[in-house]
Amino acid sequence: MTPTTPARKALVALAATTALLGAAALPAAAAPAPVSHGGFAYGDSARLGYQKDVTVRVLKGVFERGDTKVVDRFVRPDYIQHNPLAPDGAETLKNLGTAIHAQFPDAVYDVKRVISEGDLVLVHSNVVMTPGTKGQAVFDIFRFQGGKIAEHWDVGQNVPETTANGNDMFSTVSWPRTGQPGPGWLTAYNKKLVTKAFDQLIVKKDLSALDRYWGPEYHQHNPNIADGVAGAKAGLGGYFKQFPQLAVAPKRVVAEGDLVAVHSHYVNAPGERGQAIVDLFRVRGGKIVEHWDVIQDVPATSANDNTMF
Repeated sequence: MTPTTPARKALVALAATTALLGAAALPAAAAPAPVSHGGFAYGDSARLGYQKDVTVRVLKGVFERGDTKVVDRFVRPDYIQHNPLAPDGAETLKNLGTAIHAQFPDAVYDVKRVISEGDLVLVHSNVVMTPGTKGQAVFDIFRFQGGKIAEHWDVGQNVPETTANGNDMFSTVSWPRTGQPGPGWLTAYNKKLVTKAFDQLIVKKDLSALDRYWGPEYHQHNPNIADGVAGAKAGLGGYFKQFPQLAVAPKRVVAEGDLVAVHSHYVNAPGERGQAIVDLFRVRGGKIVEHWDVIQDVPATSANDNTMF
């Protein structure tokens, strides 16, 4: 990645701006309160739907149309920013939104999938600054507080021309071919499964985890790794061999239905700044069947003191 280029700076700043405006599109009412009815979590479902809906609506409103009035109404003045190119504060968001829309009036924030759990929303998008280019794959994570955006993390990576597996970085290949998360009653089970599988495979570097937790129909969207379980074994096996002191620290997990995302700090060797990575997994029938990720180097300096994690 080349995060120092003007386009990258603008993109990352915009991702920060729009991500932290997630609660801005709806009227100034708080998120729906939980409602108890027959033991089902209808209140939670409504709240998560609210968080997802306002996030997408504001991403597109601010990013594609340059609407920054929502910042004054719905973003906390003391919001915390983890994007290394953007300082804290609501005024920064307004300035960035205006400047970036002026520079890239035809930019598109193409949202592919959105999940929400607790007070967190994760958005996977293809952000195209200039029509005709492949743009970037971006994961934004938002934290809501009192119906407003309070905190933001993101990771961005340039979309390559070709991939080692024939899959793009965004499509859904496993059945059913939808970007929508599965039913909410699957969330807890799938989150526990992916958390355990990730710990065994990535943190502990145990390739046999692929045989226990991954399904034979495994679809890969990392552009540098071949498709299937065999591709994952070869790609990760080579990676672990190249970096025997690799240390991976998961920071947060966001899950909804059959989709589970892990936001982590990967450090290939002691003393390195490492990389911020979001891995998104899809689970079906108790097995991991699909994977997307976005990778960004942690820079030497930052416009805020909050780190990328």
